[in-house]
Amino acid sequence: MLRLFLPLLLVWNVVDAQAQTLQVQRLRCEYKENPLGIDTPKPRLSWELTSTVRGVKQQACRIIVASSPEALARNMGDIWDTGKQFIKTPIQVQVDGVPLQPASTYYWKVKVWDNASHVTDWSEPATWQMGLMQERDWQGAQWIGYEALPDSNRIVPAAHGKGKKAWGKGEVVLPLLRKEFAVSKPVEKATMFISGLGHFELSMNGQKVGDHFLDPGWTDYDEHALYVTFDVTEALQEGDNALGVMLGTGFYYIPRERYRKLTGAFGYPKMICRLQLEYADGSTESVISDPSWKTAPGPTTFSSIYSGEDYDATQEQPGWDTPGFDDAAWKHALTVDGPPRLEAQRADPLKIMERFEAKTLTEPTPGTWVYDFGQNMSGIPQLTVRGNRGDTIRMIPAELLTQEGLANQKATGSPSYFTYILKGDGEETWQPRFTYYGFRYMQVEGGVPQGNLKPDDRPVLVNVRALHTRNAAERVGEFTSSNELFNRTDQLIDWAIKSNMVSVFTDCPHREKLGWLEEAHLMGSSVRYNYDIANLCRKEIEDMKMAQTDAGLVPEIVPEYVQFEDPFRDSPEWGSSAVILPWYLYQWYGDERVLEESYPMMQQYVDYLATKAEGNILTHGLGDWYDLGPERPGFSQLTPMGVTATAMYYYDLTIMSQIAKRLKKETDATKYAQCAADVKQAFNRKFFHPKTGQYATGSQTANAIALYVGLVEPNNQPRVLNNLVRDIRKRNNALTAGDVGYRYVVQTLDAAGRSDVIFDMNSRDDVPGYGYQLAHGATALTESWQALPVVSNNHFMLGHLMEWFYEGLGGIRRDTSEVAFKKIVIRPEPVGDVTSARAQYRSPYGLIVSDWKKEGKRFTLHVEIPVSSTATVYLPTASKSATITEGGKPLSAYEEIELLSTENGKTRIAIGSGSYDFVVE
Repeated sequence: MLRLFLPLLLVWNVVDAQAQTLQVQRLRCEYKENPLGIDTPKPRLSWELTSTVRGVKQQACRIIVASSPEALARNMGDIWDTGKQFIKTPIQVQVDGVPLQPASTYYWKVKVWDNASHVTDWSEPATWQMGLMQERDWQGAQWIGYEALPDSNRIVPAAHGKGKKAWGKGEVVLPLLRKEFAVSKPVEKATMFISGLGHFELSMNGQKVGDHFLDPGWTDYDEHALYVTFDVTEALQEGDNALGVMLGTGFYYIPRERYRKLTGAFGYPKMICRLQLEYADGSTESVISDPSWKTAPGPTTFSSIYSGEDYDATQEQPGWDTPGFDDAAWKHALTVDGPPRLEAQRADPLKIMERFEAKTLTEPTPGTWVYDFGQNMSGIPQLTVRGNRGDTIRMIPAELLTQEGLANQKATGSPSYFTYILKGDGEETWQPRFTYYGFRYMQVEGGVPQGNLKPDDRPVLVNVRALHTRNAAERVGEFTSSNELFNRTDQLIDWAIKSNMVSVFTDCPHREKLGWLEEAHLMGSSVRYNYDIANLCRKEIEDMKMAQTDAGLVPEIVPEYVQFEDPFRDSPEWGSSAVILPWYLYQWYGDERVLEESYPMMQQYVDYLATKAEGNILTHGLGDWYDLGPERPGFSQLTPMGVTATAMYYYDLTIMSQIAKRLKKETDATKYAQCAADVKQAFNRKFFHPKTGQYATGSQTANAIALYVGLVEPNNQPRVLNNLVRDIRKRNNALTAGDVGYRYVVQTLDAAGRSDVIFDMNSRDDVPGYGYQLAHGATALTESWQALPVVSNNHFMLGHLMEWFYEGLGGIRRDTSEVAFKKIVIRPEPVGDVTSARAQYRSPYGLIVSDWKKEGKRFTLHVEIPVSSTATVYLPTASKSATITEGGKPLSAYEEIELLSTENGKTRIAIGSGSYDFVVE
């Protein structure tokens, strides 16, 4: 009997050990960990699973949502208890319990069963707090400010440029607002819901709340504004408390001094808030914005989103945001009008993400000092100075220097600067609060760096730092390789991404700061491999909805603060983000809700394009912007108007047909498929040359985009591809495609197995391209392939090679038969002199790793696939005698590894989740 029991005991122990390796981690609500201010009535929950066992899939789960941590601990789901449900995906699980209440906190946990009937322990508890979904939820809070802008002084939409002289300087008070309140009993939780326009900084009892920068995100303020939610429980104190709010202008009001791309005025600075106090005895109380608040001008005397900020420390009022401050000289706040809708800020906030000390310090002219931080970035200076009351320091940011070594703002907006007036009280540290700029250099006037000879009584510059500011989206990807030029190119592109990822995807961090839409879909995949931008994309989609005209036009910039003249307002390559971005968001994150919510916008946009087409051909817009031709870059030089616009129109229609099928709109799906077929026929009739197999002029862009979007008939595809390769080769592997076309050149070559051509195009520095920019001193991707000094030197577009770093060289791709990387393709391309590459990406299901090395005839590949995902792995086996092992054993030794086929020099293998080490010899 004992001999029978021992084997059973061993089996039970093995099963138990396997069960223990399956764990639930990284619980998320609406893509965020323990978020505040969720204002969707039915939030979606996600989690990740980890296991040391291979081939694991989620088969079922149980989710409990409770109204208190105590109920959750007792497994009482008074809000929602799914029981054991056969839900096979750990992402986008919609809460479907009792109606959720505004400002309430909910507690949840999950356990999971896998395909071997193992069950996890309960996850660690997670939370989310609802926002204020209705106007009544604000409990009477009012927009308040220092003064109200007369309707006659509104400038909406903004004027392009300086505007009319008659408008004057547009000076505005940047106010402080304060409110005291008392806490007379123990507080369980305190939550602040607040919006301040254009931007705000909140403090409580003398301390800044949170670490955000430039809250809230930019929107069309005539339509809506965003509010931000903070947990301020720890900032409260027993007895008297004080709230303080500083306001800046942002895009809400642009002063008419110094440099400005636009001249606009929605209104003067204003604020609305509700502080919810939840007491330990179960009662609640709210402190709201109303005329009982007091206000006065603040020490920030000038702030412009374009041209800098001035701060007069002599005007500070110490203790203004603490209890007991004498505000008798302050006036009561004025009730003012505000945007008609308030919505929670979905996207991650901006923050100070990195700090830079100067690499070098020069004095190009007497008394003028230039700090070189070694990196072109978006950000602000931080000044530490010691001097006399009233001394003034001016700081001038710049990407480049003049021949004399001074700040050069010629291409980025001049004059733009930061001014600080000292209060004369020992060491003083200051940094701007409500603006930023793109710079590598900071020219400082009015002081002398510490340690230098001091010829007079000028203030001492103790330190000048650069603070890099950007959207705080979580980093989810990393790439590196044995090719140092590619590593530097990756960093070059990444700095342009980071510098232009704010509350929209901007073109540049200085002269415009506008959300040009072509970047959202053309550069979207490159960004998603690096950062979790699901919520930022959702925000941008909302901006497009707000900007869409009654006719269906989606303009080239959103929010559309200014209506540019055509062709800078209506270009299909830009407006098509209205269709492409929601589709890509669904493909990457499995977010079907975004398709449902965006469908009307998409329909209106493709209907609009139909009205602009003549014979199903579109000929308006910007075309392949900034391609590389004989003239200075700008409008498309090598690809005729109509090629890229019509190709985008066709791509939109094919996407619409797929979305309609997904949403079970079969009639629409058939209609869009037929429209696409009509456009395809017209496109080929107009642009394809049957004798030569070329499209239009045979430019790299024309042939590549036709191939990528599916306009080329199957029998013509080899000839068109050969023409694309031939054009590149005859130019000695030089590129010509621009902002629109280059992504499709790279993606088309990659799909055709011609990563060797991509390598040859980009592993050089002697012709315009990435290597050329690096060789000419660029530290962030520039606006032009040539790194011209007369245009932006920190620009978001043209960074399409990063997508290939992850997909081609690194080898991580999404299998198009599934969404959200549920199915994965691992297909590294060991080309050129690259001997190793590693890419990793944290997908919605978990971490994916592809890490390969080539040593002589030996090729090794380390792969990690997350639980609930599967993968198809391609291994290079050019030699018929090649042998493949995993973990030192032949593939036939493993049931969980399936050999699929060997063709075109690659062996195809199917695997499940887990960690694998393949060797090809």
